[in-house]
Amino acid sequence: MNKPIYLDYNATTPHAPEVIEAMRPFLEEHFGNPSSSHWYGIEPRRAVEKARAQVAGLLQCSPEEIIFTSGGTESNNHAIKGMAWAMRDRGRHIITSAVEHPAVLEVCRSLEEHGFETTVLPVDSRGMVAPVDVEKAVRPSTILITIMHANNEVGTIQPIAEISEIAGKHAIAMHTDAAQSVGKIPAVVADLGVDLLSIAGHKLYGPKGIGALYVRHPAAPAKFCHGAGQERGWRAGTENVMHIAGLGKACESAAVNLRQHMGKMQAMRDRLFDEFAGSVADVQRNGNPEQTLPNTLSVSFKGIEADKILEKIADTVAASGGAACHSGTVHISHVLKAMGVHEEWAKGTLRFSVGRMTTMEQVDRAAEAVIAAVREMTR
Repeated sequence: MNKPIYLDYNATTPHAPEVIEAMRPFLEEHFGNPSSSHWYGIEPRRAVEKARAQVAGLLQCSPEEIIFTSGGTESNNHAIKGMAWAMRDRGRHIITSAVEHPAVLEVCRSLEEHGFETTVLPVDSRGMVAPVDVEKAVRPSTILITIMHANNEVGTIQPIAEISEIAGKHAIAMHTDAAQSVGKIPAVVADLGVDLLSIAGHKLYGPKGIGALYVRHPAAPAKFCHGAGQERGWRAGTENVMHIAGLGKACESAAVNLRQHMGKMQAMRDRLFDEFAGSVADVQRNGNPEQTLPNTLSVSFKGIEADKILEKIADTVAASGGAACHSGTVHISHVLKAMGVHEEWAKGTLRFSVGRMTTMEQVDRAAEAVIAAVREMTR
């Protein structure tokens, strides 16, 4: 049986071969604890610090500014909760956006139960946050702004550098969830101007269950996990050496030929949309066509349910829907709602995300399957 064509790289990525090789020694041979002072701890400790340097190399920061975590969700929790608790005596107001991942929005909601207040900024029809809205939302009690670098559903890239400039002007900490952008587009922390940045390993061909948090000195979030003092005391617990090594290699690989990979993915993404637009009458693209991830295509087919399209193409294409229908009720994603996409379009939204392993031939086959399904449903 042939596997469906995988066009859901924003959900997770396959392990890159070089990542598997980087992890293998710590599965088969080097089992020691990196905190051990004896011989068995030497290679694991070296691997952790090598990976820290590799992650720092991709972000172009100091290795000492990298903390390893269990993934993007933990990184976001540590950044947001950590800064909130560390700065609570100065204020309890946080600014975020309506299109953030739940790993940001739910964290902010949880803090509201402890006396914090969140301003959730709107976005325009392309999913963009306006820096002027950020400026207007700032209060004397604002301690943190958390806006994602790029949206996981529609691919829109936010003006993080401009927002960071506003944050800096008011001495407010700036965090960005970069889980979807790191490895796909440049994410140089000095250019972005952020104080904290979250990474998820499985979004850039690394393993699941590992991530990193960049913390610019002198930002100092409260400790996330108390214990023996690993990760400079901010995140205690014996290090997941195998996965850390995999994340490091994934970051090193991402830094090589990044522009070339961007060009290839953009060509495939645009080819996919062009085939849809040339064959289907009622189709529209969501997000910002200029400021967008090169691999991400969110498209809406008017008057059709996304779930039904996915059912028809399940044997041929693996993709994601932007809406789900249950018992006659349409559940539209919070991102599409925030962008004001009308229900008759939103309910037929699919997200296709290509990756390094995708080929143009696969894109053409996928387009053919989707077009056939849509035509059948609109007869």
